[in-house]
Amino acid sequence: MNWARNKAGGCLAAVLLACSYTVTWADDASPFDPQQHEGTQQLVDELAAQGIPRQWLTDTMNQASFSQSVLDAMEGAAERRLRWHEYRNIFLTQQRIEEGAEFINEHEDALVRAENVYGVPPEVIAAIIGVETYYGKHKGRHRVLDSLATLAFYHPVRGSFFRGELAAFLKIAHEQGVEADELYGSYAGAMGYPQFIPTSYQAYAVDFDDDRKRDLWENPVDAIGSVANYFAVHGWQRDGAIYHEANGPELAPETLAINQTSKPVVTASEAIEAGIEPQGTLDPELLVVPLRLELADESIQYRLGEYNFYVITRYNHSHLYAMAVAELSEAIKRQVEGDT
Repeated sequence: MNWARNKAGGCLAAVLLACSYTVTWADDASPFDPQQHEGTQQLVDELAAQGIPRQWLTDTMNQASFSQSVLDAMEGAAERRLRWHEYRNIFLTQQRIEEGAEFINEHEDALVRAENVYGVPPEVIAAIIGVETYYGKHKGRHRVLDSLATLAFYHPVRGSFFRGELAAFLKIAHEQGVEADELYGSYAGAMGYPQFIPTSYQAYAVDFDDDRKRDLWENPVDAIGSVANYFAVHGWQRDGAIYHEANGPELAPETLAINQTSKPVVTASEAIEAGIEPQGTLDPELLVVPLRLELADESIQYRLGEYNFYVITRYNHSHLYAMAVAELSEAIKRQVEGDT
């Protein structure tokens, strides 16, 4: 891959090596200084035209650093390299289950209110936050500003997407009066208890404790309401199931799309015709997502996801992620019921 200077953002000191996406800098200047970096200058111009002070934007972007580790991490996401039993073992630990129950007990009022308002059960909200940040304990070790600036201008495929996230992040930081260079998150720029990317923060974050501020970094109550709002906006079905256990053939049926993260289009009767038999009785016209999961003993587990399974994949477009959230939520609920 041969990147021209303007495609790399116009920084005179940058050298991009195609094979590893490694960037080095020939001097001590800020790699995203608008005076040196064409891409940053264009972004500053756009946001300044929308009312954000140019000097604030310039000062903020001068604090951004290039992060090679961010580019490297983007190449090795667990959802793309692990089988189900390996992925499951990361999240379905007894400690995470017990701490999920503690999270529910600690924030019971907010979780009950979230279910009343949005229809999402407490254990599902807790499981999302438990998978994302271990209930707020691990919100990320990358400065969000560095991650998004790096990805916006140097990701080889998704640069335009992350440029939009960087713009949204700068707007959020300015509007909420927070120091952009002091906020930490994931390598992809996801933030706070629920790990919202900036555009999701703008669209779905809610002030759930009525303090006139949407704070997903330090306020678990706002995080609880925001996760529930995210699910509700994406069509969560109140009192609906997430999935059903099923039996199926050793080899995946060729007539069905398996492990999809798109809206369910297969009927239960079509799944049965293809050899995937639900363990309980389902409406033949129920739309489902056929799932085929690899277990540690190399056996296969089949399940049929409902629409709520699809909704979870809107949070992370991985069937492994959605199933981990589903199983963790079940385990947390059992733990809570056992503690009471």
